[in-house]
Amino acid sequence: MFDVPVPDPAARTAALERLDGLVKPLGALGRLEEIAAWLSAAHGTVPPRPLDDVRVVVFAGDHGVSALSAYPREVTAAMVRVFLAGKSGVNVLAAQVGARVRVADIAVDWDGADIPPSVTAHKIRRGSGSIDVEDALQPGEAQAAFEAGRAIAREEREADVLIPGDMGIGNTAVCAAVVAASLGLPAAEVVGTGTGVDAAGLERKTAAVAAALTRTTGRTEDPFERLTALGSACLAATAGFLVQAAELGIPVLLDGVFSGAAALVARDIAPGAEQWWLAGHRSTEPSQAFALKALGLEPILDFGLRLGEGSGAVQAVPTLRAARAILADMGLLADLA
Repeated sequence: MFDVPVPDPAARTAALERLDGLVKPLGALGRLEEIAAWLSAAHGTVPPRPLDDVRVVVFAGDHGVSALSAYPREVTAAMVRVFLAGKSGVNVLAAQVGARVRVADIAVDWDGADIPPSVTAHKIRRGSGSIDVEDALQPGEAQAAFEAGRAIAREEREADVLIPGDMGIGNTAVCAAVVAASLGLPAAEVVGTGTGVDAAGLERKTAAVAAALTRTTGRTEDPFERLTALGSACLAATAGFLVQAAELGIPVLLDGVFSGAAALVARDIAPGAEQWWLAGHRSTEPSQAFALKALGLEPILDFGLRLGEGSGAVQAVPTLRAARAILADMGLLADLA
């Protein structure tokens, strides 16, 4: 069992009372007020602490269904180097809000001998099985990857906000399969175009996910078995990261489809952990919408993004800071002359 605390209800109540007393009509700041109260509960104080230390962890790994993507799987390894060089999309966007980016090689299919040991410290395996014809992981690897993700969250425990990112060609097919199995949905409802496959590619991808769901019928009720059969090591690590963040009481901004799928599994493993998560943005992938609805989360932003990496969630950081600022800096009606 996991010891997930409940966000402070007294702080939430105090935040809501203060929001109602600010120099504005009741509820006039809409979603910002909801987020301000959520942050207050997460931090246990009104106003919440300044969100100065925001950290992104990009979980990288290859997937056996990468042939379904518009890009070759070698891109995953190449992108790890781009992250380390500070030149990826999430690096650039994170820099705008002062967030730090870390990349963790959980299952990239390469040698990576010249990469800093800190990047590969939690590596579980190289790649994963092609889920349409075989299990993604070997017995025990999902649990090991989950624990690796928990260890990474503990290493980042000083953060004010954590963001799980992802990098792995083929990962949207895996996410579709995991979400479908988690919620009892058919492949056709959850499969999207991912990196931008054409109509024929979408048909192949849907068929592969349908085959994976058929192959694993009756095996996916247990979340770790679901990760083993249909997931990946980096998805399991992300789930562990989310659970540990909740145990530590660290607010999390979910990114897109990958962290959404991981969050569904993480919630099954540690019910209540979802109280510590917000959805940073709406992905164009249909499976994310199903995952977020099941989790009771409404995206903060909707920019039509499909990059992954944590790139959407970092753009929601200014919104969280604005929500905090209204509690910290707005005047009270009672103080009006």
